[in-house]
Amino acid sequence: MNIQSICCLGAGYVGGPTMAMIAAKCPDISVTVCDMNQQRIDAWNSDDLPVYEPGLDAVVASARGRNLHFTTDIRNAIAAADLIFVSVGTPTKSYGIGAGRAADLRYVEGAARLIAEVSHGHKIIVEKSTIPVKTASAIKTIISANSTSGATFEVLSNPEFLAEGTAVADLENPDRILIGGETTDSGNAAVEALASIYARWIPRERIITTNLWSSELSKLVANAFLAQRISSINSISALCEATGADVDEVARAIGSDSRIGPKFLKASVGFGGSCFQKDILNLVYLCESFGLPEVADYWRQVVQLNDWQKSRFVEKIVRTLFNTVNGKRIAILGFAFKKDTNDTRESPAIQVCADLLREHAHVALYDPRVEPEIILKELADAKVPASLIASNLEIHTDPYAALKHAHALATLTEWDEFRDLDFARIHDLMLKPAFVFDGRAILPTSALKSLGFETFTIGKGQ
Repeated sequence: MNIQSICCLGAGYVGGPTMAMIAAKCPDISVTVCDMNQQRIDAWNSDDLPVYEPGLDAVVASARGRNLHFTTDIRNAIAAADLIFVSVGTPTKSYGIGAGRAADLRYVEGAARLIAEVSHGHKIIVEKSTIPVKTASAIKTIISANSTSGATFEVLSNPEFLAEGTAVADLENPDRILIGGETTDSGNAAVEALASIYARWIPRERIITTNLWSSELSKLVANAFLAQRISSINSISALCEATGADVDEVARAIGSDSRIGPKFLKASVGFGGSCFQKDILNLVYLCESFGLPEVADYWRQVVQLNDWQKSRFVEKIVRTLFNTVNGKRIAILGFAFKKDTNDTRESPAIQVCADLLREHAHVALYDPRVEPEIILKELADAKVPASLIASNLEIHTDPYAALKHAHALATLTEWDEFRDLDFARIHDLMLKPAFVFDGRAILPTSALKSLGFETFTIGKGQ
């Protein structure tokens, strides 16, 4: 099947950048990104994109108005498309059966029903959202029950493996592209149609094809394994602090073992982002559903240890500041879950700031990319009393303003600019003793100590 028109349902962190890259690499294919959120679509059509990724603005600009389009006219976009990516949200359920673990598939179901309603001819539907195993069967069942036009469909799984902050590079030169489909003639043809699009710029040997269920499960398992490594090294960071070892040295030593490798062995205040916790909890629910409680408990512990690491960091701040932070100004550097993104979903900073506010600390916060309204929403969603947010939270556009008269500084995002701050000036601005709590192990500890700071660095013996 020769693909001439692509539609993507969902203009978020995955849909927008992925479609922009496909449009840039395939100028002969019309690519339309749809979303019901008019404000988000307007942002994609402006110079102020709703997603911050280094290099993304150039990719979008190269194709927008030529063969890349952003619209809220979802029905017409679906009707015109040969291939439809489903990249809608799949949040963790907050209610009912599977609450806190299972994925909420209401948006996927809604997308499937709309596709069935407006489609004619043959369509290839591609799961791009992170979804539970066997979701493809649900999509096919919904479409079959609701299509009245005689249209035919193939459903593929094509999970994303993007790392926020490096999404453009990951799309330009990915480790692998995974495509799962049914092992039938029509299923194989659909897989080849999608593979041929990626093959425009990605070597064929990096395009892996599997059956549907292997592809769906691989996304959950990949994120679970990566998060497991972070929780593992974070557990060792506590041991390093207690024994006088250096977690970076330990990570370098074990990471040089070719069987282990160095990636995702960076200790920190905790992992965040839209995928790791959600996918692990989804995997937990899947294991429980198939009667594997021991396996579910194993993976649940990865999330529990991540939560413990954040709580441990806050406890360290409180204990060090003479067992109280009531009324004390704590300068927080970073609110995004990692550098080079404006995404705050599951950011460790949310829990850290929420816990500090509940301790009646005065939190002065700076992040170079996260908008104040997002910070306020995240803290409200974390059930921080509105009165505490109003009275004890300041959001600054300048790090030095946040640090003025602060009792302590805490780094929660590894933004490169934090490494190059004028720490002599900061020491002069802060109250004495001036405390530093480096939750990302990015600051020059020796230099800070020589300036007179009292320093704590995650995973370092003090």
